[in-house]
Amino acid sequence: MGRPSFQPEALTLPQMLRERAARTPDAIAIRQKDFGIWNPYTWKDFWQRACHVGLGMHALGVKEGGHVGIISENRLEWVLAQMGAGAIGAVAVGVYPTSPASEASYVLGHADVELVFCEDQEQAEKVIESLDQLPALRHIVVMETKGFRNYPEALNGRIHSFAALEERGRERASEAAGLIDDVLSRQSLKDIGLMIYTSGSTGKPKGAMISYRNMRAVVPGIVDRLELEPDSRHLSYLPLCHVAEQMLTTFVPIYLGSQVNFGESLRTVQEDLREVAPTLFLGVPRIWEKLHAAITIKMQESHRPMQVLYQKALAACEPFAHKSAARRTLRERLVYGFWYWLVLRALLNFIGLRKARVALTGAAPISPNVIRYFRTLGVPLIEVYGLTESTGMILGQPLNDVRWGSVGTPTTGVECRVSETGELLVRGDIVFEGYYKNPQQTQEVIRDGWLHTGDVVRQEGDTLYIVDRLKDVMITAGGKNLTPSEIENAVKDSPYIKECIVVADRRKFVAALIQIDFETVSKWAEAHGIAFTHFRSLAENPQVRELVQQEVDEANRQLAQVAQIRRFHLLTKELDHDDGEVTATMKVRRANIYQTYGNEIEALYA
Repeated sequence: MGRPSFQPEALTLPQMLRERAARTPDAIAIRQKDFGIWNPYTWKDFWQRACHVGLGMHALGVKEGGHVGIISENRLEWVLAQMGAGAIGAVAVGVYPTSPASEASYVLGHADVELVFCEDQEQAEKVIESLDQLPALRHIVVMETKGFRNYPEALNGRIHSFAALEERGRERASEAAGLIDDVLSRQSLKDIGLMIYTSGSTGKPKGAMISYRNMRAVVPGIVDRLELEPDSRHLSYLPLCHVAEQMLTTFVPIYLGSQVNFGESLRTVQEDLREVAPTLFLGVPRIWEKLHAAITIKMQESHRPMQVLYQKALAACEPFAHKSAARRTLRERLVYGFWYWLVLRALLNFIGLRKARVALTGAAPISPNVIRYFRTLGVPLIEVYGLTESTGMILGQPLNDVRWGSVGTPTTGVECRVSETGELLVRGDIVFEGYYKNPQQTQEVIRDGWLHTGDVVRQEGDTLYIVDRLKDVMITAGGKNLTPSEIENAVKDSPYIKECIVVADRRKFVAALIQIDFETVSKWAEAHGIAFTHFRSLAENPQVRELVQQEVDEANRQLAQVAQIRRFHLLTKELDHDDGEVTATMKVRRANIYQTYGNEIEALYA
């Protein structure tokens, strides 16, 4: 018998949270780490506090259909604000905490946000300096008020602490007990529950309206494909204003009843992973590349006998890395077991993923070699695919047998087809409701009920392979079609290279702009006695350039001759969000970079 398909009830997310609190009130829903201690919160705590936060917002004038902004790293207060808004029929709008003031004010203004939750003074300052551009905004709620300075009289009554807002809601709970029940009695799956702004890699961010029907529809496919159970544990650290983290921090746990953990900050993720030992872990490609680089450096610093054992372990376990543990032969299990206890167990403990039942990579292309590497170690890593407009994951590799480079097959309730131009089209209840205040662009991406993803795919049987973004496919001066992500990922396999931006469109050959990984290259430089003072001096060192050339040569050996990088320019600074070179999710803004580094690019072809 196969695993039974998961079917959540036909309830909105706030309705399901109320139901979850009634069914398993004392089960642990969330743990948050504060000052080194993991504090548990039950489903009953979660629901009650969300209601108090919601009632506090209602007392400040937020009504059904109102928009509530949240600018913060992941933490308990983030989801309390989100679910509190949902409990009173309002819509949560996330803003990346790394966004500069101009970007944050654009999202808050475009979304007509009436009240915004800010993590601390730094985030509140971004809002305050843009108040004249935010006519709808009436209140600012600050989660951490320690060290918060006094503001002019004009702001009195508009700035509140999170604790005071929650207390205000708690005091109203008895007199307004029926308000939330009344709202939830009218709430339906067609209602908008969340607005997620796209990263804006090709222009201004767009506000994708996500309905409760979308959230409910995406959950069965995620649960079934990833074989999740109510005892699953997840560490939430990627931005909650991104659909990928929303899937695994709110949608799935509330419907399934699984546990979410919030660490102290982004800086403590590695330590938090070791302490939580999650059964489910999501990492964007850059996370996996950094973990790969960390292990590589650790092994380079170890003694020679350990390096030999490590290489032998990889060679012995790689041939069956595509299989799940359950599908391995007895011999393969014995081989892996031997190397696990000798070498691999320590490495899995080092990255905190020894107990992971499933690990995901998505949101951007990744080299198949990186997936193969982690599966060889014993991390059950699979590649999944989704986008904001599909409410998250809609394609995923099966856990038991991975095909390198594929994104697997459609999940439960998702219908896919490939257009004449090779573009992936998607249909189902997972397709979002449209872009806020932008019907024209909504009609451009949803045509005849099909969501046009903008991604070119290759299909082999039921299995799909992402080729590249439709707009990113390049044609050389010789008429050859190239997919830059394939070239860039081959180069980024190197632990010494953080970013690679290919230049090839209408050019005679392929060139690239390359950014070194400062952390790993600086360690390499120190080990080789190379002096440097900052990023620029390191990138301009001739021996570093020689190192990068060797890594590019290695990548070229994996590529067809027409796709090989002939020349490259080493960037002398990190690509920066504030300079408009990357988005908040670290996606490269190609057009901006081509313009900024126009002289350097032309020099490559001189």
